Amino acid sequence: MPRLLPLVLIVATIAWTTEAQAQRRDPKIKLSAQKGLDWLAGEQHRQGYWEANQGQYRVAMTALAGNAMLCEGSTTTRGKYAKNISAAVDYLVDTSQSNGLIGYKHDYHYTYGHGFSMLFLSQVFGEEENAQRRERLKEVLTKAVQFCGEAQTPDGGWGYVSAKDGNNFDEGSTCVTQVQGLRACRNAGIPVPKEVVDRAVEYIRKCMAADGGVQYSIRGGGSRPPISAAAIACLFNSGEYENETAQKLMKYCEKSMSAAGGVNQMFGHWHYAHYYYAQVQYRLGDEKWEKYFQPIAKEILSKQSANGTWKEGHVGPVYTTAINCTILQIDNGFLPIYQR
Repeated sequence: MPRLLPLVLIVATIAWTTEAQAQRRDPKIKLSAQKGLDWLAGEQHRQGYWEANQGQYRVAMTALAGNAMLCEGSTTTRGKYAKNISAAVDYLVDTSQSNGLIGYKHDYHYTYGHGFSMLFLSQVFGEEENAQRRERLKEVLTKAVQFCGEAQTPDGGWGYVSAKDGNNFDEGSTCVTQVQGLRACRNAGIPVPKEVVDRAVEYIRKCMAADGGVQYSIRGGGSRPPISAAAIACLFNSGEYENETAQKLMKYCEKSMSAAGGVNQMFGHWHYAHYYYAQVQYRLGDEKWEKYFQPIAKEILSKQSANGTWKEGHVGPVYTTAINCTILQIDNGFLPIYQR
């Protein structure tokens, strides 16, 4: 019996913390996320996928929407969205190719889908109770990590397609997507070569401009707030908190994503930027999180349609709704990749 005491204390602490967070949460925020997730559930195709405008980004949209549902606390076997998550997992697993790519080579910008799928499936893998399904997820993720390493460019980044398919073109946003997916896999117990992540972190460093922001690519393009916010989240995932690169990036992001530009949507790719910047702010502790989250949540809620969706941007409502629901639920603390 004494050996069980630490486990009992841990479970009690987690339950108390979750309950305390729920009590602090504005009911309007929880209701907003619920409406968004309900809309997503209704938009899922029979085969298990979601898609962006014009039928694009099926793999990426499926991973992002499924991830938003995981943030609510549902799993493949429990919770309101269990059937939706399970169907999404089945769809993504079925798209896994013999070379490890999750998705299809004819898909537009397939590395986005691959990276987001590694993130989503690795979170599911950690909670999967079915032994056969767990083994299949392990196989898919192991091959996905291998593909990711082979798709990396000589400079250490990734492009919209693999290095071979894209003549070694790379850019910051896809690089960040791959690194976070790799980190999520490592956290779930999937072997990830250290040198692949190290080269990617070095790529991010080389993309930094004099003002501390991350440029579009290693070839230049000027500092961009969304990629910079994603890069700092990526460095935090990799355990890089206090080094010079992280500090410079934080200063740039604090300036470029302040109240004027951050809340009122005065730069492009707002949802992408805050999907990552919310992760950064949450990791910095309650004081910074509350200061950041309250105005962002207010802005998000003000843009929600009556049916629960968000319609800004050119990618489509599945994308913006999945992103906003994730931001509103990050402090639920259910997903390891977002935890402090």
